[in-house]
Amino acid sequence: MTKLYRLAGLMMVSLYFMTAQVLASGGGADLASANIDPDNIKSLQRGAANFMNYCSGCHSAQYVRYKTIGKDLDLSEEMLVDNLMFNADKTFETIQASMPADDAARWYGTAPPDMSLIARAKGADHVYNFLKGFYVDADSPTGVDNLVLAGTSMPHVLWELQGYQTAHFTEHQNEDGSVTTTFEGFEQVTPGSLDSEDYDEFVRDTVNFLAYMAEPIRGFRMNLGKWVMIYLIFFLIIARMLKKQIWKDVK
Repeated sequence: MTKLYRLAGLMMVSLYFMTAQVLASGGGADLASANIDPDNIKSLQRGAANFMNYCSGCHSAQYVRYKTIGKDLDLSEEMLVDNLMFNADKTFETIQASMPADDAARWYGTAPPDMSLIARAKGADHVYNFLKGFYVDADSPTGVDNLVLAGTSMPHVLWELQGYQTAHFTEHQNEDGSVTTTFEGFEQVTPGSLDSEDYDEFVRDTVNFLAYMAEPIRGFRMNLGKWVMIYLIFFLIIARMLKKQIWKDVK
């Protein structure tokens, strides 16, 4: 039995390191941390307003309902209607994009994706760096490109807040003749209505809300998990005591 426990332990440790290696290979280590706080209700409320004002014109979120947002974010039905429900009539409706998908596909080359699961599919850090990674590019049809997703068809919809910036790259000649391009940093060329810190906070709140939409049940799941762990620990103690009582006379 001891050997079996040791084998199970080794398997769990191996699984942990394999998972860490996969996550690292996804490129997350090269991205600045979003530092979101899923338990910060005020941040989620601001993020919801940001999403509805700047994102919902093109992007839908068809897997979350307004009434769910209101319940989880402590928003009354009146607050939902006045501040978030711009193109919906009932709170049980999901978030629909204002722009028709056919028109969006014709204008941008592809229809903007649904944002319900984007933070779970790409990761909060990816979305955070994407929203901060737009830079001026004269060769792009939209006038900008993105450091995280090169060649993106999405325009810089937050330019009024962030302003415009240029990106500086350097090229290095390798021994095999190939060229490596290294990103050196951004340079602000046109100021926005927000300074750097305020814009970071704006993006962080938005990403926090996107992460919430990707898993609205997270709060309930985390709370339930604590009680399950308490139950398992209690059951383990009882089982251990029962084992000693039953086998105390067996040598």
